[in-house]
Amino acid sequence: RFVFRMFVMTKTKKTLAKPNVKNIVLVDGVRTPFLLSGTSYSDLMPHDLGRGALQGLLNRTGVPKEIVDHIIYGIVIQEVKTSNVAREAALGAGFSDKTPAHTVTMACISSNQAMTSAVGLIAAGQCDVVVAGGVEFMSDVPIRHSRKMRKTMLSLNKAKTLGQRLSLLGSIRMGHLMPELPAVAEFSTAESMGHSADRLAAAFGVTRVEQDEYALRSHRLAKKAQDEGLLSDIISFQVPGKNIISADNGIRPTSMEQMGKLKPAFVKPHGTVTAANSSFLTDGASAVLIMSEEKALALGYKPKAYLRDFVYVSQDPKDQLLLGPTYATPKVLEKSGLTMEDIDVFEFHEAFAGQIVANLKAMDSDWFAQNCMGRKSKVGVPPMEKFNTWGGSLSLGHPFAATGCRLVTTVAHRLQKEGGQYGVVAACAAGGQVFLTCRLLIHAVYAVTAIRLSSACL
Repeated sequence: RFVFRMFVMTKTKKTLAKPNVKNIVLVDGVRTPFLLSGTSYSDLMPHDLGRGALQGLLNRTGVPKEIVDHIIYGIVIQEVKTSNVAREAALGAGFSDKTPAHTVTMACISSNQAMTSAVGLIAAGQCDVVVAGGVEFMSDVPIRHSRKMRKTMLSLNKAKTLGQRLSLLGSIRMGHLMPELPAVAEFSTAESMGHSADRLAAAFGVTRVEQDEYALRSHRLAKKAQDEGLLSDIISFQVPGKNIISADNGIRPTSMEQMGKLKPAFVKPHGTVTAANSSFLTDGASAVLIMSEEKALALGYKPKAYLRDFVYVSQDPKDQLLLGPTYATPKVLEKSGLTMEDIDVFEFHEAFAGQIVANLKAMDSDWFAQNCMGRKSKVGVPPMEKFNTWGGSLSLGHPFAATGCRLVTTVAHRLQKEGGQYGVVAACAAGGQVFLTCRLLIHAVYAVTAIRLSSACL
C-alpha cells in the first residue's frame, strides 16, 4: 500500500517544513497509452514499452541523458530474457552504458518503490538526477512447463550417454506436458485478488449496483478527461511497422443496464465482482524525472512537485489484502500534521470497484476504526468531488508496475489545474501491502518569489 501527499504553494495554507532535509522535486512524468492486453502492443516485449516511456520523458523534458545518475524501473510479471528490464529499456532509449539501472518489484506498487528509491538516493547525496518508472506487459506472460517436465529437461541436458537420454525421454508422461499458467493470486493464501475483492465487498455490504455505479463513474470521468485533453501525461508510441498509438483504449462508458448483464467473474454464481467493475489486464509503461531542487533550478526547470514523505504499510494478505488505503491514509496525515479537510486531491488506485467502495465504507466507520485499527474515531471519507476525478485504473487501465507513476503525475497535474495545495495518492498491492505517497509540493507557477518562499517555509 502506498500513499503520497502533494501540495501547491499558497498564502492560505501551511507548508510542511523539514529542517535540514534536501528538497527533492518531480520535474515531470509521462506514460505510454495504456492498452488492453492482446491489442496493438501484443507483438512487443516489456522493454520496448519501457524504452518508449523513457524516450518520451527525454523528449518532453529535454534533460541531457548524460546527467542522469541512475535509472530505476519496476515490473511485476518479468520477461525471462530481460530480467533487468530497467537496463534494457535504458540502453534502448539511448542512455549511456555508463548509467546504472536496476529493476524493482513490489506488485502493483512497483513504480512507487522505484520513485521512493530514487528519493532515497537523492536524499542520501548519492545522486542528483534519477529517472524512475515501471512497465507491465500482459500480452505475453511467461508460461512454464510443469515442474516434472522442467526437471526432466534439466536432467536431459546433463545426460552423458544415449541410454540415459532415452531413459529420461521414456519417463515423460502426459501429465508432464501440462503447462503452468500464471495467475494473479496470493502465494501465501492461493486466493486470487478478484476472489479477495469479492469477499471484501461482501464483508462491507457493498452491493453489485454500488460497484457498477462506481465503475461507470470511473469510465465517464476518464472519457471526459480524455475529451478535454487533461490526460497530458500520455506520449504517443509508434508500434514498429504499425500505427502510432496516442490514447488509452480501455475507456468505455456504457450503461448500468449493460453492466448488469455480466456474470460474476470470480465467486460464482453469487459473487458481485465482474469484468465490468474490475480493472482489466493492461500493457503500458510510465516514467518520471526526479531531481534535487538545487539541480533542477540550476538546469532551468520548473518542477511540478516536491516529494517529501511516503509510507508503506503491510496488512494480513488474507482478510485485509485490499484495505491498505484505510490503514495508511491516517498514518500519513498524522505524520504530516494534516487532516482530511486539508487535502485538495485524492487519487486512489482502483483495482476493483468493490475494493474502493469497501475502503470508503471502512474509512467512514467508527466501529472499524475502534475495533480493527485501534483508533478512537473513523478516518473520514474523501469528498467524491476531489476523488479520482479524471478516471482511474478501472477505466484508464492498470499495467501493474506502471500505475504508481501515473497516479503521482495525475495528482501533480490535477493540483495545478484545480489550484489545490495538498494531494494524497494511495495504492494497494498484492501481499497486503500499501504505499502512501505523503507529500508533493505542486507549483502551478514556479516563480522566483515562490522559490524563495518555499525555501524559507519548507
